[in-house]
Amino acid sequence: MTSPRATLPARIAVARTATGTAENAFAALVLFTLFAGDFWRNTISWPGYFVLAGVLGVGSAVLIVRSRPRFHWRTTPKTLVLFLVLAIASIAWSAYPGASALGVVSTLVTTLAGVFLGVRLGWPGLLSALGNAFRWILGLSLVFELVVALFVRQPVLPLTPVYAVPEGKLPQAFYWSRDLLFHGGPIQGIVGNSNLLAMIALLAIVVFAIQVADRTTRHGSALGWLIVAVLTLALTRSATVIAAALVTAVVLAFALWGRRAGAERRGPVYLVAIVVVAAVIVGVSLFSSRIPALFGKSEDLTGRLDIWAAVTRLAQERSAFGWGWVSYWAPWVKPFDGLATRNGVEYLQAHNAWLDVWLQLGIVGLVVFILLVLTTFGRAWFLAVDRPRSTIVDDQPYRAVALLPLLLLGALIAQSFAESRILIEGGWALLVALSVATKRAANLTAP
Repeated sequence: MTSPRATLPARIAVARTATGTAENAFAALVLFTLFAGDFWRNTISWPGYFVLAGVLGVGSAVLIVRSRPRFHWRTTPKTLVLFLVLAIASIAWSAYPGASALGVVSTLVTTLAGVFLGVRLGWPGLLSALGNAFRWILGLSLVFELVVALFVRQPVLPLTPVYAVPEGKLPQAFYWSRDLLFHGGPIQGIVGNSNLLAMIALLAIVVFAIQVADRTTRHGSALGWLIVAVLTLALTRSATVIAAALVTAVVLAFALWGRRAGAERRGPVYLVAIVVVAAVIVGVSLFSSRIPALFGKSEDLTGRLDIWAAVTRLAQERSAFGWGWVSYWAPWVKPFDGLATRNGVEYLQAHNAWLDVWLQLGIVGLVVFILLVLTTFGRAWFLAVDRPRSTIVDDQPYRAVALLPLLLLGALIAQSFAESRILIEGGWALLVALSVATKRAANLTAP
């Protein structure tokens, strides 16, 4: 007969496994909600979404506290803290203090989720949670579009639209699905936007490809979902995300070159990278009018040039500290009321994260945000190209998961020049998670 004392370690191991599984499932739900927030808003309404977001925010805070993290200033990303402090302080000089307060609360709740992901999961756990969330989003999106194409056979409006639906012909942006699956797209999926679905597909390609390379899940399953992600990206026909995919591929190429060159011979890698960046800047400057045609866009980049011009003019009025942080634009207050309206659709972002930060937090905030992104990218770079080390000997094999933060950041940064999603919901939470996790990893490996 086995004594109770002998089975105690086994019981503890089972309890820890169950806790870890529940936490991973919670992380996947958090990521699903962050990246597919429009799914919830289109089905359970904005009030329902606020309740769900609040519950997930509280859950994230509880799990962070339960982990009893020891605060060390050395392991804290200072630029992230400084950016958040500046956003909070901007309520004092905001032209719309009430909207700024709401925006700050939204950003802090999203930051809590990002800190939870960065502190609790580790790279394998984050990879797994991202994979699970993206499988649900992509799978449900294709099923949703298939149901619309087979049975509804016409464009579909949200179940709980934010605004009253006007009579007559509606702008395409009003529809949840436009019934284009059998026409080759662009499909919008459960997120109701082809660009958002395309970005999720791109991030999913990164995640599933790493799972295939590291064999962290069943090979056939990971490979199958990788094909689904590529198919989804093709069906969205998103020019901006195709450009982001090209940038991500270039970042991967440089990372693999950096690994092969080794720490002592990376000079040419950095030199070529500088030349490539400079060439891109010059090329965009000289041939900006021809580039949109390469990606099937109109010369005004689907209205973005007009939006950028309007935002630039407004930002120059308060260039130092901005108009006040607001995250999503608040369309009920000036100056956002009617600031970016095209074809009857009012847009709630600058379609460029860097312009958005300048508008809201001025040049000071823009400098802090640039430092936040660059320092996180730098830590992610060395995590990707340096061999993992647990002893003084540098002989451990590379793992594909070490590329995860670098490639995710590469995709987010590329997207940030055409969208402001890196400042809200999934984009911001992922940036926070990568900033926190890479900072902790850098200090763990520091001599």
